[in-house]
Amino acid sequence: MNENEENKKVVLIVDDEQTIVDMLRYNLEKEGYKTLEANDGEKAVEIALNQKPNLVLLDIMLPKMDGLAVCKRIRQTLNIPILMISAKDEEIDKILGLELGADDYITKPFSVRELIARVKANLRKAEITAKAEKDQKEEGKQEGTKANTIVVGDLSLDLNRFEVKVRGEIIDLTLREFEVLKYLANQPGQVVTREVLLEKVWGYEYYGDIRTVDVTVRRIREKIEKDTSNPKILITKRGVGYYIASK
Repeated sequence: MNENEENKKVVLIVDDEQTIVDMLRYNLEKEGYKTLEANDGEKAVEIALNQKPNLVLLDIMLPKMDGLAVCKRIRQTLNIPILMISAKDEEIDKILGLELGADDYITKPFSVRELIARVKANLRKAEITAKAEKDQKEEGKQEGTKANTIVVGDLSLDLNRFEVKVRGEIIDLTLREFEVLKYLANQPGQVVTREVLLEKVWGYEYYGDIRTVDVTVRRIREKIEKDTSNPKILITKRGVGYYIASK
């Protein structure tokens, strides 16, 4: 295997419709990716845990084990981008659910161009995040226990540990939820649009589906707010976007 082959990113395609798998494989390989494929949930988990791909394209409706269960199982072991493919718009709530930690979703029917753009964005974001984690660990070693935190009111983010505390209590967030909070907390009181959050946190260079942002914000609120109907930390500016209360 030559060096170019070794450096290619690997995408695991999981769908029980072979025509879709073939179409995705053709287009991903044309873009320079290597592909793996599975037609049922159990095989998907087996391949993911053994082969450790760089990204998973995962259909929800699968035989033997559905996509949501597959996502949860992979996420327990691997920290890789998982892009869920759904036939229903209303599945978004489950896909981006607390217990699953999927990074993104796209609904059928989708354009190949959009799907490839999402794959590229998620892989690019994963690379940037991994590099940032490595750099922060190196800084931590060099600087001993020097704190690298953002504190805004009741909210505290430890950037070295990727840890969030609200009123001193550690809150369990997915990496994407952490990054949303981090981006907003770096500029407290400043309203950030959904489109900017999609670009900066999800890495999209085009306007994706802003509901992804809304659902993620709602999930964060369920974890950090005492009363989600009257949030005090992560605030909505109606018709514009979101901001972290500066006090």
